[in-house]
Amino acid sequence: MQIDPADLCASLVQIRTDNPPGDTQDAVEYIKNLLDGLGVRSIIAGEEPEKANLVTSQKDATLLLCGHLDVVPAIDQGWTYPPFEGDSVGGFIWGRGSTDMKGGCAAVISALATVIEEGLEPPVDLAFVCDEEIGGGGVRHLLKAGLLSPMDCVIAEPTPARNPCIGQKGLCRMTLNFSGNPGHSSLYPDRGVSAIMEAMNLLKYLDRVHEQEFEAGDLLDEILDQSTAVLEETFSIQGLSHVLRRVMFNPGRIEGGEKANIVAQQCMLELDLRIPWGCGLDQLVTGIQEHAQNATMTIQSSAEPSFTPADARITAAVCRAVSCEYRTPAVPIVQWAASDARALRPEGFNVVEYGPGEITTMHAVDERVSIDQLHAASRVYAGIIREYSG
Repeated sequence: MQIDPADLCASLVQIRTDNPPGDTQDAVEYIKNLLDGLGVRSIIAGEEPEKANLVTSQKDATLLLCGHLDVVPAIDQGWTYPPFEGDSVGGFIWGRGSTDMKGGCAAVISALATVIEEGLEPPVDLAFVCDEEIGGGGVRHLLKAGLLSPMDCVIAEPTPARNPCIGQKGLCRMTLNFSGNPGHSSLYPDRGVSAIMEAMNLLKYLDRVHEQEFEAGDLLDEILDQSTAVLEETFSIQGLSHVLRRVMFNPGRIEGGEKANIVAQQCMLELDLRIPWGCGLDQLVTGIQEHAQNATMTIQSSAEPSFTPADARITAAVCRAVSCEYRTPAVPIVQWAASDARALRPEGFNVVEYGPGEITTMHAVDERVSIDQLHAASRVYAGIIREYSG
């Protein structure tokens, strides 16, 4: 049974899994039916029916292929083609999730079908999860339920074609609720404490934190330099060496105040921070608390920076398969973003990310994935599966 990765990607794009609300039931059922046709048994598990994850459990599995099915929301405005139609035009599959990361999931399934068609019985488990886009609850549920065991792992997140990703910066997402002392605006700042200005003062502190570059150590310095070069090429922006060596932060949402002539009594700030190697997460959080004493802090998710060694078996296997496909040496990198690897590595998984996609269109209008990339990624995954099949 052959499965075309482009056709499957288009079908998955058409199945709505916007997160929020993040209902993956229909997508998981669709994939389960495909796997049943391949003779691959799978189960569906989740904390709630709509938060559906699919996982297989092969005896003596040594390789996990993993992807997430939820996608960030999209509205129709500005798109060349509707975001949930999965149109195949001009050599691309268009639509929300085509790059991040239903294309990767489709290529994984296509590769497994190819290898099974060849008569192999690959020692491979699959996991397709919900909730990666809002914190990774899907993969954490599978870990907590004992449905995943530590092994080598490939996550099919989009990467540059010749650059498997062996590490990610750390992540901390938090909400701070500031309290002020209200008063008449005509006397501020001599009378009253503005919760909005308290939030602004914290952001000024984070500006100073952002100016510090952290030492990653000799083990990672060369890979950081390689990764910076790939980052600059991918986004056509020069001078990005600080991205991997500094704390990057984004005040994604801020709300506060009651009226223009009242000193603000309350202000809510949502922060996303990306943490470099050499920066301690606990120390960073403590510094934020010290500069936000009039706020209560709630941390939604956090993870230290992590990486898989360049000489690990899975790294070598992925690099060999990529080099074979593109007839040029693969160059492993570490990444500026985050993935479910942040939950898997601390549990003993050696994780490498590799997948198809137009990275500059992730979470953007006109997200799309090259059909050629989908087929190339499927061949790469098939090569990795064959190697683990002995």
